[in-house]
Amino acid sequence: MLIAFLVLSTAFVSCNSDDDNAPTPDGEEQGDDDDDDDDDTVSFVGAVYAMTNGDGQIAGNIQGPNTIIAYGRADDGSLTPIGPFATGGNGGDYDGGEGLDPLISAYALTKTDDNENLLAVNAGSNTITSFNIADDFSLEAVGEPLSTGAIGPNSIATTGQVTVAGTKGLIYVSNITRPEFLAGGEPMHQGTVTGYWLLEDGSLQAIPGSTRDLPIRPSAVQFSPDGQWLVITSINSGAAALGSGSEDEVTVYNVGADGALSTNAWGTATSTLRDNADGRNLPSAIGFQVVGNNYVVVTEAREFQPNGMPPAFPALQDGSVSTWQIQGDGSLTPITLDVRSGEGNTGRTACWLDFTADGNTFFVSNAIEAGLASYSFDNGAVTLLDQTAAQGTGTGGADNGPDAFANTQGWIDMWISDDGQYLYQLYGLDGTIGIYRVNGQSLEFISEESNNLPDTNTQGIVAI
Repeated sequence: MLIAFLVLSTAFVSCNSDDDNAPTPDGEEQGDDDDDDDDDTVSFVGAVYAMTNGDGQIAGNIQGPNTIIAYGRADDGSLTPIGPFATGGNGGDYDGGEGLDPLISAYALTKTDDNENLLAVNAGSNTITSFNIADDFSLEAVGEPLSTGAIGPNSIATTGQVTVAGTKGLIYVSNITRPEFLAGGEPMHQGTVTGYWLLEDGSLQAIPGSTRDLPIRPSAVQFSPDGQWLVITSINSGAAALGSGSEDEVTVYNVGADGALSTNAWGTATSTLRDNADGRNLPSAIGFQVVGNNYVVVTEAREFQPNGMPPAFPALQDGSVSTWQIQGDGSLTPITLDVRSGEGNTGRTACWLDFTADGNTFFVSNAIEAGLASYSFDNGAVTLLDQTAAQGTGTGGADNGPDAFANTQGWIDMWISDDGQYLYQLYGLDGTIGIYRVNGQSLEFISEESNNLPDTNTQGIVAI
């Protein structure tokens, strides 16, 4: 993900929800008082939101205006654009400028469990934006974007389990780096996390004293189901250039009743230490979830070499999944470590995941290979079921060098709809959303939605 990639231009083609003939959830067109049936109308049962993270430009860290492309979701899984919605900030690129996975993160776009609010990062403006989600699934930005106090916000976590009077939930945002580490790039970045209250009207209020400096560059943040713990994953743990010397792939903070985190981490862990005897590359942890009885399930791209030197083709190795359980004291007990997502360097960029509705299966997205691997899950123990549960246009093997980025759709973020029926996969180098029906532990390709997103530099997808 550090190889330069040529910029592809694109144009937004979408319908605005304010148009007179925009479809509404009840199947009637706005401004149409005719009670007769209209075969052209669409009844939406949910929605999908994808973020442009700019306008396709990939020159420098600060990109163009950031936009959320909203789609109404029909009961057959198909998508209908219902409008672009500006975040009021700019996108950003902190992954070397090739346009794939520009924030090296998961949950750059997320929603509250009640489906009332959507939250987005503006990595080029160092702000976050809160939206209210209307009954017709259109979006309304609430107030002005709010500063995160550091550089490159890239992931947002929400919980409704921690509140104070006048609030409906707690938000934490991770930032890629602090100013003093920016010039050193990915191997040297050290970021922060900062907290906010989500107010009843959908606006955000910063929590004084909530910022915690991190010894690593964060890639994602998530709360435990009970809201007691905030978990952070790292993209550069063990990097030789990391001044802190941290090898912590996963970090756990305790969440107080006042919304502030413990002063120091209560638990840390990694699946693979530097200079390990197996010659295994270090884990660049990106997507993860905390499920069930506080099981932490983490995807691991294997990019930094065993001695901590930066990744380079053909040094990438097959990615993996590792799991831990958070104990009562915040410590992390390992359960299953380094369960590979491919063989012979055919699953090198395992970076994102999501669980099926029954919690027994999850799917992992491999970006360069443009495919989804399926895993079983049983009380923290995981097993690879199918390396190619879904397959697009990608590149496998360790000898294709920079061409790997030129010949792949670049499957990045994904999200399974709330009803558990459909998986929506964002193609980061194709401006497309792949639609798959979830059939237990397998996937069935349905269709693709294109022509509304930039071909490059997108980041973040959410499905309701």
